[in-house]
Amino acid sequence: MKMTSFAVVLIGLLIAPVLGVNAQNVKADDVLGIWSTAGNESHVEIYKKGDKYYGKIIWLKFPIDSTTGKPKLDTKNPDPALRSRPVLGLNMLSHFVYDKGDQEWKDGKIYDPKHGKTYSCYMEFPDKKNLNRLKIRGYVGFSLFGRTVYWQRVPEKK
Repeated sequence: MKMTSFAVVLIGLLIAPVLGVNAQNVKADDVLGIWSTAGNESHVEIYKKGDKYYGKIIWLKFPIDSTTGKPKLDTKNPDPALRSRPVLGLNMLSHFVYDKGDQEWKDGKIYDPKHGKTYSCYMEFPDKKNLNRLKIRGYVGFSLFGRTVYWQRVPEKK
């Protein structure tokens, strides 16, 4: 049975998305920038130091502790010596390495100042065509046991 060129083109268009032909090739530095956390409670700036990626809190929706009237502190930290440090400016993402094959940042840690807990973590763009939505997966042990949140990129001011 002979296929017409129209049929070949049609089949190609149908299977291209499945094969990832339309997927964007994510670059390591695509994650750099300012991100709004889930619920827009804070903004985190993801930056690069050497070949690793980090993130620090640069904006809080509610920067003042309602009981003390002073800037929020890292009061839930398990290390008593760190409980007096401000949450604003706190590094909450650390030591991420970009894996080109999986197009994700992995082997990192995320610190949750609300609970004083640190988790293993990886980050990726769930839709390789939309680099403004970042999936953050924090977990203990295996990534199966964890929680996923999505962050939105904060547009650059012009």
